[in-house]
Amino acid sequence: MSLPASSSEANPFLSLHEGIQRWIWSHGWTELRTVQARAIPALLPADHDVILAAATSAGKTEAAFFPILTKLLQPETNGGMVLSISPLKALINDQTQRLSDLCEPLDVPVLGWHGDVPASRKQRFLKQLSGVLIITPESLEAFMVNQGTTVPALAASVRYIVVDELHSFIGTERGKQVQSLMARLERAAGRSIPRVGLSATLGDKSLAAEFLRPGGGQAVETIDAASEGYELKLIVKCYLDEKTKGERALSLPAGDEEQDESPEDHELDQEGVESGQGSITARLAIAKYLYSELRGTNNLVFPNSRTQVEYFTDCLRRYCERDQVPNEFWAHHGSLSRDLREEAEHALKGGGTAATAVCTTTLELGIDIGSIRSVAQIGPPPSVASLRQRLGRSGRRAGEAAILRCLCVEPRLTSKSTFSDRIREGLLQTTAMTSLLLQSWVEPPRKGAIHASTLVQQMLSVIAQRGGATAGDLWAVLVQSGTFGQVSRDDFVLLLHALGEREILQQESSGLLLPGPLGEKLINNYEFYSAFVSGEEFRLIAEGRSLGSLPISQPLTAGQRIIFAGRRWRVIDVDTEHKAITVKADSGGAPPAFEGGGSMVHDHVRAEMRRLLSDTEPLRFLDRAASECINEAREYFRAANLNDKPWFVDGSSIVMPTWRGDWANDGLALLLTARGLQTSNEGIALRVHSNNSQQLKSLLHQIGNATKLSVQDLHLKPELTIREKWDWALPDDLRLRSFASLLLDLDGAKETASMLSMAAENS
Repeated sequence: MSLPASSSEANPFLSLHEGIQRWIWSHGWTELRTVQARAIPALLPADHDVILAAATSAGKTEAAFFPILTKLLQPETNGGMVLSISPLKALINDQTQRLSDLCEPLDVPVLGWHGDVPASRKQRFLKQLSGVLIITPESLEAFMVNQGTTVPALAASVRYIVVDELHSFIGTERGKQVQSLMARLERAAGRSIPRVGLSATLGDKSLAAEFLRPGGGQAVETIDAASEGYELKLIVKCYLDEKTKGERALSLPAGDEEQDESPEDHELDQEGVESGQGSITARLAIAKYLYSELRGTNNLVFPNSRTQVEYFTDCLRRYCERDQVPNEFWAHHGSLSRDLREEAEHALKGGGTAATAVCTTTLELGIDIGSIRSVAQIGPPPSVASLRQRLGRSGRRAGEAAILRCLCVEPRLTSKSTFSDRIREGLLQTTAMTSLLLQSWVEPPRKGAIHASTLVQQMLSVIAQRGGATAGDLWAVLVQSGTFGQVSRDDFVLLLHALGEREILQQESSGLLLPGPLGEKLINNYEFYSAFVSGEEFRLIAEGRSLGSLPISQPLTAGQRIIFAGRRWRVIDVDTEHKAITVKADSGGAPPAFEGGGSMVHDHVRAEMRRLLSDTEPLRFLDRAASECINEAREYFRAANLNDKPWFVDGSSIVMPTWRGDWANDGLALLLTARGLQTSNEGIALRVHSNNSQQLKSLLHQIGNATKLSVQDLHLKPELTIREKWDWALPDDLRLRSFASLLLDLDGAKETASMLSMAAENS
């Protein structure tokens, strides 16, 4: 016979501190959300690691901090602090405000730690070492390097480590930095500290758990409420290009559409067309649709670049001006100043008037922007995980459906249309990602990467923090901890020798490692604390106010007209010495170019694209134009026998559809190129720049039947593999293997070569 459950077991709310219960009552909550109720018994004991997964704006922060603060306020806990690691300064500001509302009545201090916070507030917090500290990895790195003697006391006071937006760190150099910082804090504390990950998307629960606790992922408890049922309204719309490159197209609305275009419109025709984004006419059709559908409500629009953010914001703002109505459209991306980003955020959550933000990933994460009616995605999403993250912003109000609009541009087909155009690759990828979203699939984290670049930074950081460290110390805290578990002892020794030869490290006769002459300069540089490269930028200034920044690699000239922050400007002066560009308001302009490439597409997405082409069932979420385009692609797929045919000749080259993700495609392209057959990755297909089918067939057989492929088989020049911040400091062999582990799937390339070889034999 079992005993009846205690009242706190039956109702987790009763386990919370009475001050938190009062806060919940005062905010009119009638019940806890699923993730919040389940988190209480998981986090209160503080004896294991936990991941909380729930949709954006679903209350993950409260789910974590209700039980964490309850634990901190228990007399037997003896106070202490929570260290919350956050990916963005803007998110820190948002979370600081949000948690202060909860913590102030509890007399628990909350500090968001970044460069804008006065040193006096930071020192006051460090004297108490109690409450909630929210910090970026870079600021935590700087603290540990510059105040190394304080680290043991800080670590001893930490009761929980919270990693906010966990998914944004997984598989990145910055994520390795976070793992290393957590391991170093535990080493300083002399004990395991419970880790809590907060995430909106989990592609693979076990890999996410392994990220949170390297070597101990099996013991991490995962509470996944991200897939809780909600109503979704979805449409994928397609717009056909009406003009080809070089043709004159209509520009932005200056008034009645029947009126002649203005001189400004003619200039935009020439300056505003961006390669690969569709004609001006197609993009204007998208802008017109967004204007008619989104006005009067709060929404998020995600184009695929900051340039496109500027283009569409300017379009939509000018529609408002044409109709003489208040502007409802705001730009939001990382190159804008904080003031301008906050203007957009305040417009969204102000509640007084409707507002739509045209944005990049800056509003994909969990910044509080209030209730969002719908989300629009322009062009193929970066990933299914990103699409799910973005969609989580919509439909959070009770009884309200989430609304997703995916908008694509496709060219009209001609006799010269490419393979990519004929299979409608952009639309097909969007459709496949949307289909996988409906199947609740998202990309799993990539595993097995060495991340040797960040290992160099962390070795220097540990040495600076401690005033010196032995090779054994570095091995124990960085490799044995599981953080850099892919690094072998031989590679570690090889790396130490290389850093010594470059005078980055030097060793005393006692065996103590210290920074060398170059190492001292690197550590003392303000850019040392980040694990990733941040390029130089120009500041953009109008009437003494900072608008934001532009990459130094995309220079502007005096007299040039640009669109920035969704407004039009003329460049007045370019000060190269102080890296400042002065602008004033103007009537014309075009979006500036920003750096940044496309996202890698996963194997499973490409497999879904192939499945959709093989299928005959109509897709209910496509509009008529999108359905017609997909049907055209299906007809071409069948007529060309692409399901069985390994490749086809296209002029002087061979197009070889692999239907694999970019890691395998890039690997196979490099392997073929290394064997004398120049090959490039074009998405679904590889293009072999030769029409020698027999040579291709022979090389595919050779690669597919190789006993084992290694990075040496690629014959890459070492200097071409310098991608990450500290790659230049690595010995050639380690850098090559680190490069391949991050960006290539040689096993997948071998498997693909074998399948194509067999298909060629049978065709």
